[in-house]
Amino acid sequence: MVDLEAELRRAVRGEVGFDVTSRALVTMDASNYRRVPAGVVAPRDADDVAAVLEVCRAHAVPVVARGGGTSIAGQATGTGVVLDFTRHMNRLIGLDPVTRTAVVQPGLVLDRLQEAAAPHGLRFGPDPSTHSRCTLGGMIGNNSCGSHSVAWGTTADSVRELDVVTARGARLRLGRDWAGAPPGLRELVDGELARLRTGFPDLPRRISGYALDALLPERGADVARAFCGSEGTLGILTEATVRLVEAPRARALAVLGYADESAAAEAAAGLLAAAPLTVEGMAADLVRSPAGLPRGGAWLFVETGGETAAEARARAEAVVRAADVLDALVVTDPAGQRALWRVREDASGTATRMPDGSEAWPGWEDCAVPPARLGAYLRDFRSLLATYGLRGTPYGHFGDGCIHVRIDFDLLDAAGVARFRRFSEELADLVVAHGGSLSGEHGDGQARAELLPRMYGAPTVALFERAKGLWDPDDLLNPGILVRPAPLDTNLRFAVLPREPLPVAFAYPADGGDFSAAVRRCVGVAKCRTTEASGASVMCPSFRATGEEAHSTRGRARLLHEMLAGELVTDGWRSTEVRDALDLCLSCKGCRTDCPVGVDMATYKAEFLHHHYAGRRRPAAHYSMGRLPRWLSLVARTRTAGLVNALAAVRPLAAAAARLGGIAPEREFPRLAREPFSRWLRRRGRGRDRAARSGGGPRDPAPTAYLWPDTFTEHLSPSVGRAAVRVLEAAGVTVAEVPARPRPLRDSRPCCGLTYLSTGQLDEARAVLRRTLDLLGPLLPPDPDGARQAPVFVVLEPSCAAALRADLPELLPDDPRAARLAAAVVTFAEALERLAPQWTPPRLDRPVTGQTHCHQHAVLGDAADRRLREAAALTGDLVGGCCGLAGNFGFEKGHFEVSKTCAQERLLPAVAAAPREAVVLADGFSCRTQLEQLAGVRGRHLAEVLAEALEQDREGRRP
Repeated sequence: MVDLEAELRRAVRGEVGFDVTSRALVTMDASNYRRVPAGVVAPRDADDVAAVLEVCRAHAVPVVARGGGTSIAGQATGTGVVLDFTRHMNRLIGLDPVTRTAVVQPGLVLDRLQEAAAPHGLRFGPDPSTHSRCTLGGMIGNNSCGSHSVAWGTTADSVRELDVVTARGARLRLGRDWAGAPPGLRELVDGELARLRTGFPDLPRRISGYALDALLPERGADVARAFCGSEGTLGILTEATVRLVEAPRARALAVLGYADESAAAEAAAGLLAAAPLTVEGMAADLVRSPAGLPRGGAWLFVETGGETAAEARARAEAVVRAADVLDALVVTDPAGQRALWRVREDASGTATRMPDGSEAWPGWEDCAVPPARLGAYLRDFRSLLATYGLRGTPYGHFGDGCIHVRIDFDLLDAAGVARFRRFSEELADLVVAHGGSLSGEHGDGQARAELLPRMYGAPTVALFERAKGLWDPDDLLNPGILVRPAPLDTNLRFAVLPREPLPVAFAYPADGGDFSAAVRRCVGVAKCRTTEASGASVMCPSFRATGEEAHSTRGRARLLHEMLAGELVTDGWRSTEVRDALDLCLSCKGCRTDCPVGVDMATYKAEFLHHHYAGRRRPAAHYSMGRLPRWLSLVARTRTAGLVNALAAVRPLAAAAARLGGIAPEREFPRLAREPFSRWLRRRGRGRDRAARSGGGPRDPAPTAYLWPDTFTEHLSPSVGRAAVRVLEAAGVTVAEVPARPRPLRDSRPCCGLTYLSTGQLDEARAVLRRTLDLLGPLLPPDPDGARQAPVFVVLEPSCAAALRADLPELLPDDPRAARLAAAVVTFAEALERLAPQWTPPRLDRPVTGQTHCHQHAVLGDAADRRLREAAALTGDLVGGCCGLAGNFGFEKGHFEVSKTCAQERLLPAVAAAPREAVVLADGFSCRTQLEQLAGVRGRHLAEVLAEALEQDREGRRP
C-alpha cells in the first residue's frame, strides 16, 4: 500500500489519508457492517476522481464513493480507497429558478440546497430524515426518498442529468434517450425487453436492484434515472443537474391518533386521495414524551399545503374529517410543526433502543410493500418477529408502504448471528409474498443484496451482473455490493469488539456497566455532523468549528470503537489518535441530549483521559486548571487574591505563568475575588445574629436552602452568590451556608469535582466527591423514603449542578449518598419554583439575549428558567450552541481559535444583534468570561438581573 499511497499523492490535488485516524473514521456507515479501508482521498474535482480511478485500477484496489456516511445497508464502506466528497466537492454550482433546476456537486449537503432554493419558492423534493447532513451524491447513489415522497417521489424522479466517471476513466453525461450509455447497454436492454417490462414490481418505493426498467423506450431510455440507486457500483458521480419543485406557500400538519400502528397502516392508503404532502407513521414506543401529540398508540403525520395558511389548514381539517381516528390535532404554527417533525426525524436514532433500553439494530430498515397491503404485511411481520422471539417498533413512510424498523438482534455471538440470517431469509420471502421490495429507501448494500434472487429471480439478477460488467468490467467500484454480494452475516461491526466488559471508572448504568456497549450507542446517523446549530441544540460545536469528521461525536465514537477492536488502533487506552480526536471535544455534553441515542462523549472523554494518563505525566493544563479548586482554596486561605491579581496584571509574569500552566497566550487571567462568597455569607450571617440578639428577637429558623459554594461563585464571581441570596430571601427562602471542615485541611469545602472530571482525573474526582459526601452526609436523609425531608442545595453554576446530578452518581454508584445528593441539587430557578411557588419576581419588561448554558440544556433542563424569565417579563429566547470556553477547554493552549469560532457561531452574533436595552444573560462563568474577553460585553446571571430589579423597586426606581 506504500506505492499506492505515494502514487495517489502524486496524482491528486486533494488530501490523501492512509493514516490510522483517516481510515478509522470511515470503517463504518450507519449500518451493522464494518470494513477497514486502505486509505481515504478527498478529491477536489472530477480530474482528481479520474486520477484516483486510474491509480487504483493499476493496483487492482477497489474504490468506494462516500457522502455523509449515513447509509444503513453497508454500501458506504470498503476495503480499498474511500472517496470523501464532503470536504471539497460540496458546492452548489448554479440554481436557475426559471427552469427550476440546480447543478450540484456530490458532497453538497441537502439542507444547503434547500436554503438556496427557498428564496425562490422552490425546494428539492426528497428529504430524508438525515437532511441536515446527507449529501446529494449519497441520495442519488441510494435513490433516497424521505417523508414527502408521496408528493414528489424519489431522488430518481428529481434527476435530469448526471456527470459520471467510469472505472476505466470515461467521462459520461447521463440523460434521456440513451445519453451517456456505456457501449453495449442499449443492446443488452433491447434483448431483454420482455423481462424488463414484467419482472419489476410496480411500487412507489422500489429501490432494490438496478433500475434497468428506466431504460425501456416507453420510459424515455433514461440513463440518469437508471443510474440512481446503483450505490456507487457503476460509476463515480462528479456533478448532477436536479429538478426542483415549487414549495407550498403555507403548510398545515394533521397529526392523527390511532390505537396502534396496524390501525394507522390500514388508514394510510385511504388518505392518498387527498393529495397530501406526507403520510408518515410512528408508534408510541419511539416517542420520548407524548406531550403535544393527540391521544393514541400510533400516529400518522399528514402534511398539507396551500397558497394560504387558511387553505392549508382547510385541507388538513378535511383529512381529519375523512379519517377514522381516536383523536387528532391540526398545527399551522411553523414552530409547532418543526417541533413535531423533530419527534418523527429523531425516531431513526431512538429506534436503536428498545423501550427497556436494550439495543436494536438495522438490517431490515426499509422494506416496502404496496400501500394497500401495509396493514396485512405489518400483521405478518409482527407474527414473524414473535416466532423468532424478536422485538421491533415499525415507523416510517406509511403512505408509500415503506416501513423502517430496528430489531433487537443479538449480533454479538454466533447463535444470534445465525438467527439474524434465518430471520432475514424468511422476512425477504414475506416481503416478496406481499408484492414488495426488499429496500424501499436505503438501498440493498450488503444487508439485502444476497437476497435479491428471492425478489427478482436468478435470471434478472444475472441481468444485473451483465449490466454491472458493461459499466465496470474490472469490478473496481464497490465490489460485493448489489451483484456478487458478500454474505449478509459477514463483516459485522460487532464481531471485533471485546466480549467481556473492560474495567472502567464510570458506572454506565444505561449500558450495563459496559464501556463497549456505551460506544456501540453511536449507530452513525450523524446528527452531530450538522453544519449549523438550530433552535436550542448544542451538538457538536467542535465539528461545526472545524468541519472535520474526527471532531464530530460520531468520529470520536468510531475511533473509540476501533480502539476497542484493536485491529487498526492497536495501542488501546494509550492511543494518540483517540487522544487527539478527543482533544477538541469541549465536554459540553450536548450529545447527551441532542444525539438521538444519548451518546455522552464528555463522559467517554473523561474515561479515556483517566486511562490514557494513568501512571504518566499529564499536560500542564491538567495540573493548573484541572486542579483549580485546590489552588483557589489556597489563595483564599492565605488571603493573597490581591497579590495574585497584581502579579497577573504584569504581562511578562502572566505570559510566563501561561506557558508553565499550558494556558493559551491569547487569554487573560480572570480576576480573583478579594472576599470569597462563603466568607461574605458567614460574615453576613454573624451580623444578622448580632442584630437579632440585640433586638431580643428570635434567631433565624432552620435553613430552607443551602447555597452551594461552587469554585466559580466562591472565588471568581461572588456577586452572583450575593445576588442569589438577596433574591431567595426576598422570596421568603432562608439561605444557609453549606457545612465546611476546619480551615487547616486542604479542601475544606464541598466540591462537585468538575475540573477533575473534565480533565479525566477521575481518582482525584472520586476522592473530592467522597469528601463532599462525608461533609454533607449528616444533612442527607438516611434513605430515599425516609421520614426526614431532603435538603435543597442551590447550585448557581450550571456546569457544577450538572456534575452533581449526572456525574456524581455515575462515578460513585456504590455510595447511596451520591444519588441522594444528586436528587437534592436544584438550579436557581428551580429553587424559587420549589421553595417559593407563590412569589412573583419584579417585572423588567425588557428583551433578553444570550445563550442557554450547554450543560443546562443537556443535563438540567431550562424549563424553570424560561418560566421565571416569563414571570419577570424578560422576553425572547436564548440561542443554543456552546460559548466555546467550556470551562478549562478555551483556556488550554492550542484551543483558542476553535473556542473563538464556537462563540462566533451563535452567541456573539445574537448579542451583537440584540437591541440596546436587551439584558445579556449568561448563567455560566465560562459564558460570561467568553463574552467579556471576545466582545467586551458583560453578561449577567439571572440572579444578578433579578437582584438589581429588586433593589431598584426598593428605591422606587423602574427596573
